[in-house]
Amino acid sequence: MTQLFFGILAFFLLMVNEVNAQSYSFQSPPDAPELLRILKINTPMNERDFALTPDGKEIYFTISTPKSTFQTIVFCQKQKNGTWSAPQVASFAGTYSDLEPAFSADGNTIYFSSNRPLNGKEVKDFDLWRVNRTPNGWGIPENLGSTINTQADEFYPSITNNGNLYFTAQYKGGVGREDIYMAPFVNGTYQKPVALDTAINSKLYEFNAFVAPDESFILFTSYGRKDDRGGGDLYLSIKDSLNHWKPAVNLKEINSAQLDYCPFVSPDCKVLFFTSERHQLPTTFTEKSSSYEMIEGMYEQVFNGTGNIYWMGWSELIQKYR
Repeated sequence: MTQLFFGILAFFLLMVNEVNAQSYSFQSPPDAPELLRILKINTPMNERDFALTPDGKEIYFTISTPKSTFQTIVFCQKQKNGTWSAPQVASFAGTYSDLEPAFSADGNTIYFSSNRPLNGKEVKDFDLWRVNRTPNGWGIPENLGSTINTQADEFYPSITNNGNLYFTAQYKGGVGREDIYMAPFVNGTYQKPVALDTAINSKLYEFNAFVAPDESFILFTSYGRKDDRGGGDLYLSIKDSLNHWKPAVNLKEINSAQLDYCPFVSPDCKVLFFTSERHQLPTTFTEKSSSYEMIEGMYEQVFNGTGNIYWMGWSELIQKYR
């Protein structure tokens, strides 16, 4: 499966290299969600997650095989002429399943989720890891340790300016079936994670939270709520004057009937990026209108039901909810 995946990846990278990269600007995002086309990163493969360095010169995201049997982190770099490089597998990734990259405030550390082993070669459950930037590139990833990681899976890190770590986990005794947790960073050490209160977490599924660097708002996905449009929607909670999270609200301007998740807001707080499995696939055909070639072509298009990365303006939208 891994060999097949890298064969597909090699073909994908070759195709991208044949297309001239275009300059990317955050100055004029669309008012409504649109497929992120300029970087040429959306393909028939499954693309998800999005992380931009604070200086705006590197973009990291995740690609995966069907059914997510294998996932890896890839990146693009902005060139001196303003164009973007073709995607490449990150130097610290590509052997085990690595996904959901997130940058520290200074851009010198990437946090991510991985099933790589602590010792030996046998894969384990998903833990949170980090890797530091060195003069020669990315260093050797390190596990965040037993205060954060357990025998259950830990996913989707988000790091604030003061070092607090937010992530997703499905722990026994949690608020719901899957919850968002926060581990305070005190005197250089992570403290025991605590589940966010019921303004965020419910008895259902809450996952994949992006937290503003100043912790003024949180974006996350929940599945199964009464106002969920079907596949899992993005929700927003803003902190009040007493530093408490307000009850989360459904971002109806964004969500579709499919899964919408993996939010990320640009460092200047002007652009929202997120992953969506929205598609343009028919459910029926008129009599004798379908063919094998037509159905095969649906699988080979970008809107085939796998994840794609979308973008839209954020600064004006969030003001509606403040």
